[in-house]
Amino acid sequence: MPTAQAAGDPVRGEQLHQDCLGCHGTELYVAPRAKVKTLAALKKETERWNDRMNPKFTKQEIEDIVAWLNRDFYKFPQ
Repeated sequence: MPTAQAAGDPVRGEQLHQDCLGCHGTELYVAPRAKVKTLAALKKETERWNDRMNPKFTKQEIEDIVAWLNRDFYKFPQ
């Protein structure tokens, strides 16, 4: 089974994440509050929350946000 990869642009992801800060800070991404345990789960959780966004992020924007979250907080292996 192939592993999930953060294929996005983390610099752009950080900029896009500013929209998320309207509802929550980055405290969700650090232990003990961090709930996702794999890169695949991080992508799935980001997609799940995107359903509540208006306007919604594109698939590429989600990839960018996941790449930034992984680079700066989660550090899951690629």
